[in-house]
Amino acid sequence: MRSATITRDTSETRIAVTVNLDGTGAYDVKTGVGFFDHMLEQLSRHSLIDLHVRTEGDLHIDEHHTVEDTGIAIGMAVAKALGDKRGIRRYGDALSPMDETLTRVALDISGRPWLVWKDLFTQSRLGGMDTEMFQHWFHSFAQAAGITLHVETLYGSNNHHIAEAAFKGLARALRTAIEIDPRKADAIPSTKGTLGGEEHAS
Repeated sequence: MRSATITRDTSETRIAVTVNLDGTGAYDVKTGVGFFDHMLEQLSRHSLIDLHVRTEGDLHIDEHHTVEDTGIAIGMAVAKALGDKRGIRRYGDALSPMDETLTRVALDISGRPWLVWKDLFTQSRLGGMDTEMFQHWFHSFAQAAGITLHVETLYGSNNHHIAEAAFKGLARALRTAIEIDPRKADAIPSTKGTLGGEEHAS
């Protein structure tokens, strides 16, 4: 199984993350931010990536460091579990509907981290979490995982649904991208023969 554990300790957060890319979507998440936990549980359940997260952050200040550093740690764990990315499909996309909301997510596990983010949030806070932190989490995750990631809310009005559709869309796109392609299970999906942060693969 493709699994990895990352521990990350700073003066602002202490984090332990374990992922199993070939899991069943089992999760055990505790960050101290309830709504954030709920979103990470959706990510695990719908990607089928087993996810164990323990974050102790400086929540007496705000949730910024907790959310950001957890995104970094999860991204690092996914990248480590992928290894040289041999056999993966590499690309994934999903349309994620949730009631009145529709979100489009597309990604490339390219080794070239990038985030394009377009949301329609109308509230500054949601479930005790600043809505601007959702973009920040996706950016931190994409950078650490080495993923080119596009997330766009096409339409929607309920802020809870807008956030949840983004995480579920990421989950479904990741599920496709990390799957082993049986037709090329022994090949790295790049004409350069490598998919790494230092190489601009195509």
